[in-house]
Amino acid sequence: MASSSWPRQSSEVPILHSSRSSQSLNLEEQQFTSPTTTTDDTSHPDFNRPRATHSFDYRLEDDDPLADDGALSSPFRSQHESLLSRIEAPAVTLAGIESDVPDGALPGSPPAEKNGMKMAFMNMANSIIGAGIIGQPYAMLQCGLVAGVTLLIVLTFVIDWTIRLMVVNAKLSGTNSYQATVSACFGRGGYLAISLAQGLFAFGGSIAFTVIIGDTIPHVMLALFPGAANIPVLNLLTMRSPVMIICVLFISFPLSLSKNIANLAKASLMALISMFVIIISVVVEGIRAPSELRGNFSTPLWTINSGVFQGIGVISFAFVCHHNSLLIYGALRKPTLDRFARVTHWSTGVSMLACMTLALAGFLSFGDRTDGNVLNNFDASNVMINIARFCFGFNMLTTFPLEIFVCREVLLDYIYSTFIPLPSPSSTSASSPSSPSSPIIDPFAPREPSLRAHRLTTAGLTIITLLVALVVGNLGIVLEVVGSTSACMLAYILPPLCYLKLASSQESRRWRARAGPIACVVFGVTVMVVSTGLSIAKAFD
Repeated sequence: MASSSWPRQSSEVPILHSSRSSQSLNLEEQQFTSPTTTTDDTSHPDFNRPRATHSFDYRLEDDDPLADDGALSSPFRSQHESLLSRIEAPAVTLAGIESDVPDGALPGSPPAEKNGMKMAFMNMANSIIGAGIIGQPYAMLQCGLVAGVTLLIVLTFVIDWTIRLMVVNAKLSGTNSYQATVSACFGRGGYLAISLAQGLFAFGGSIAFTVIIGDTIPHVMLALFPGAANIPVLNLLTMRSPVMIICVLFISFPLSLSKNIANLAKASLMALISMFVIIISVVVEGIRAPSELRGNFSTPLWTINSGVFQGIGVISFAFVCHHNSLLIYGALRKPTLDRFARVTHWSTGVSMLACMTLALAGFLSFGDRTDGNVLNNFDASNVMINIARFCFGFNMLTTFPLEIFVCREVLLDYIYSTFIPLPSPSSTSASSPSSPSSPIIDPFAPREPSLRAHRLTTAGLTIITLLVALVVGNLGIVLEVVGSTSACMLAYILPPLCYLKLASSQESRRWRARAGPIACVVFGVTVMVVSTGLSIAKAFD
């Protein structure tokens, strides 16, 4: 790939260092040379393509592959181009201009217009403030008050940095999606790692959403129909397990069968509203909670508790939005690193304040009784909390299909790219290649799975998700495991690993340049191993 020059910026953006004078990235002068990317694995057609050493002028111009509305300028494209690189997160659709995506287009279609800073901030903040916020009081319980507050602040800075680092990696590799960047760095191994991480994160999210449905809808039904528990058949809607089965199989599953989720993406407005309703409800009703609902506090709960690693997993689950960050960057009207950095700082900062408010309000109200879903700590007859439960539960019904969509695409993408080779032009037609009737086969063009494969995969994932949710039943355990595995991989491990791979040899030899990424990788791996082990052990205890 030839050197590409991008519109210059007038300022320096610190990427890995604190000193702006000698250890920051000068966008006016400095160039990075990405190392030659090779792979010995020939089982996947994407990685048989020759790649040359690329030199990138680290500035922004009209031909910026991330700012471009067209296809990737990178040589890397997947055989069955994963929809994860084209799907647009619910939050992105919410804050976008209505005319950006035409009717019937897949979410993530190139927008006709760009977004300003305020809309980009709204997109990213809404991506972060999701279902994971409900577990922040539980994270505070696991960590202890002092450790929990400290970790929430520190992890916000770390995630802010890795989000911005992803844009750096994408520029160095000439790609515009998370999957393409990791694949360009580590070949097929990277492709499998990022696909597995994204798939597991979505799968864990769907389990968490199913658990939340069971935690919220029965309370709402009892509040609306107090005598429903004594009416045959209707009393099923007041029981946790039957509600999960009915809602998932008869509401969420039919919605999941759709291949076009543009309309579901717009439901994220409900998600944003429900988050603020929940925060206000917990703060107000937590102060008014009767003494019999309140828990006790011990010295570890005020300082550092024994579940610090599990708490990190829960916090990480709430803050991961890395799969959306390049979409948000590309949607900026003027996509520069300085502007994206400001969007990231504001988004992560506001999200941290929202999580901190809910965490402190819930934990200080219920102490050692704090549940994985803090709404479960309140009385079933609390009107304000039941409104929050209704908003949250309804949002989970429409968000569940989005997670199943990602799981399905990851699974089908792997199957099609690994086990189903593309036909060769010679096998499809005996005509001469130059003949007008001869079909032109693009070996890197995406192929849609059959309708049967689509339905069977959706049904299988939905049933497995439902069964796991019925068995586990504890939202806190789900958030811990998902946060400590896939969330750590997406937020703390892959972004710095990609940077270490892509940075020029001169830059990567400096210990100060390598210290930050290496420390982040070590931290992510440590949390992944320790937290996952402790969470699984607790689940079977």
